[in-house]
Amino acid sequence: MALFGGMMGNASSIDPRAAAKEFGRLLAQGEVVHAAYQLIRDSFVFTDRRLILVDKQGMTGRKIEYHSIPYRSITHFSVETAGTFDLDAELKIWLSGGVEPIVKQFGKGVDVYEVQALMSTYAAG
Repeated sequence: MALFGGMMGNASSIDPRAAAKEFGRLLAQGEVVHAAYQLIRDSFVFTDRRLILVDKQGMTGRKIEYHSIPYRSITHFSVETAGTFDLDAELKIWLSGGVEPIVKQFGKGVDVYEVQALMSTYAAG
């Protein structure tokens, strides 16, 4: 089911320690991973300092874009819970100077309230 959810663009939760190990070269000294989510190839990581979006591109996924978003550049966000017929929850993040939000879909295995709490803790600072 996780594979199917990933194919449909839904994120699933991954262990923060595993994410810290996998993306350790991207982290600043003392930076702590608090939560991480993964699609089939892409990931996004909430640290105590920023949100890191990992976009694996192309057919092989060898080309990778690491997008670092300092929490202070997030102007606002919204979290939409899953409904009866729509089983996915959604996170939208607006950045200063941007018009369109960054949108991430969460499958029902992810606690969207946990994601909302992370955003409130770090982006509202």
